[in-house]
Amino acid sequence: MKYQGSCHCGRIAFEVEGQIDNALACNCSICRRKGSLLWFVPRSQMTITTPVDDNVGVYLFNKHVIRHIFCKTCGIHTHGEAPDPKGNPVAAINIRCIDGIELDKVPVTHYDGRSK
Repeated sequence: MKYQGSCHCGRIAFEVEGQIDNALACNCSICRRKGSLLWFVPRSQMTITTPVDDNVGVYLFNKHVIRHIFCKTCGIHTHGEAPDPKGNPVAAINIRCIDGIELDKVPVTHYDGRSK
């Protein structure tokens, strides 16, 4: 299935292919504050459909491995990008930014990132 999503103002819009069968809620210092529900897909299954320009912000912290992508206009975190343990590019999509899905029907796994 192909999904469309965006930040609040629409300056970062994307399409992602796959099946949302689970989301992850992490309690690390950044995820807890953002409140994201993350769906992990190979980065090749996600396409940014708006121009990647100076409006796209990238935040790196801790080990500087995960690129936390956000809109500099509205502040919404759309996704993150990082390699998986085998080195394959992965996108962590904030499913709260995807249009037309029923969030309460997506099973959520809670991850203790605070302890890692």
